[in-house]
Amino acid sequence: MSGPLSSLKVLDFSTLLPGPFASLLLADMGAEVLRVESPSRMDLVRVLPPHDGGVSASHAYLNRNKRCIALDLKKPEAVEMVKQLVAQYDIVLEQFRPGVMDKLGVGYEAL
Repeated sequence: MSGPLSSLKVLDFSTLLPGPFASLLLADMGAEVLRVESPSRMDLVRVLPPHDGGVSASHAYLNRNKRCIALDLKKPEAVEMVKQLVAQYDIVLEQFRPGVMDKLGVGYEAL
């Protein structure tokens, strides 16, 4: 997608509503957004009604124009993959409690 932010790449670790909405705005303006989801912890927006064909309309709306990858950040190989990915990205978006990214090994200093 072209747009004023088409030169930016965003690595998005956010969940629920505020973070995904922020990355939606960036994606709508042309940024390439890769959403990192947990394979074992479902994003609760996926269960919000209404559903169309088993897909939450809210989830589909918030994640349009984004790509997605499932990574278990508690596994060393996933942390290594994030470290490789971040070298190709301009922005890291996350909304964990303070210290969680550090505890997972993907905090600011580690990246």
